[in-house]
Amino acid sequence: MTKNKKYKQLFEDFTKLNVLIIGDVMIDAYLWGKVERLSPEAPVPIVSVKKREERLGGAANVALNIKAMGATPILCSVIGEDTKGETFLKLMGNEDLKPIGICKSKDRITTTKFRIIGNNTQMLRVDEEITSALNNRDTENLINVIFSIIQSMDIHVIIFQDYDKGTITEKVIKKLIDKANEKKIPVAVDPKKKNFLKYKNITLFKPNIMELMEGLKVDFNHTDIKELNQIVLKLQQTLSIQNALVTLSEDGLYISSKSGNQRFIHSIPAHVRSIADVSGAGDTVISIAALCIAKRCSPFEIATISNLAGGLVCEEVGVIPVNSEKLLAEVLKLGNL
Repeated sequence: MTKNKKYKQLFEDFTKLNVLIIGDVMIDAYLWGKVERLSPEAPVPIVSVKKREERLGGAANVALNIKAMGATPILCSVIGEDTKGETFLKLMGNEDLKPIGICKSKDRITTTKFRIIGNNTQMLRVDEEITSALNNRDTENLINVIFSIIQSMDIHVIIFQDYDKGTITEKVIKKLIDKANEKKIPVAVDPKKKNFLKYKNITLFKPNIMELMEGLKVDFNHTDIKELNQIVLKLQQTLSIQNALVTLSEDGLYISSKSGNQRFIHSIPAHVRSIADVSGAGDTVISIAALCIAKRCSPFEIATISNLAGGLVCEEVGVIPVNSEKLLAEVLKLGNL
């Protein structure tokens, strides 16, 4: 099979996958406008608003990336019984996302991030949220809903998208990873500091370099490949992780994969791009990586295709999903795949 035919088939196969996404969801609210003067009240710019917009954010952006690749996302989370919660469900409906995994809680509000964009530059962000862990009732409700989904349909990969907003608790992690391993469903995790060491026996773990340092409570020079190799190996041994995928910001992406007694390591440099906004790039990387592990791609393919996808979304302002056709075109242009 030729390279072109192979990767066209891979992207076609993505469209047949059902992806369960568990995590913190939110609304990304935008005020777009122009800046032409400073405020007389304080040394801050005045943004003259020209457009307002609300988009799905957080783990919901992962769902949008999965959908953009043609696969079927099943989003599982907890929102508030509030006006923003209704807005969130409406936004899901606009994107043809079924709310079968969404639970409502009277004890929480729906997380909303307000971004003020002036002259195509983000100038301020205001967050409205509750970050405490789910109470026992909401935790059990979420677990039961997810178990029901896993029992009723074929799930090809599970993504934990953790933003430290309280949806993913230690009990949620353990119960669902145990269920996934029982069902032989691969699990991909995009972690945050609080639950960093709670994810054990998983297929893929994707911290960025700062999360890696904070999660393991270590400080090291990530540009020194020997140090990075040692730290990531320690991570894999501690948590029994098959693939550790570490995003290195402008330095690209690193993957360490264990298979029996063998270990495969690849460092993928970032591609030269016109960066407009890095918001949401991590969501895109974990989305593409999860699809790749569901299709049993090689570690090099996982890292390379995910790296391309993360770079593509950085060329746009705001949090947006990857474009499948553009990504495939970039994959086919690469000479080393």
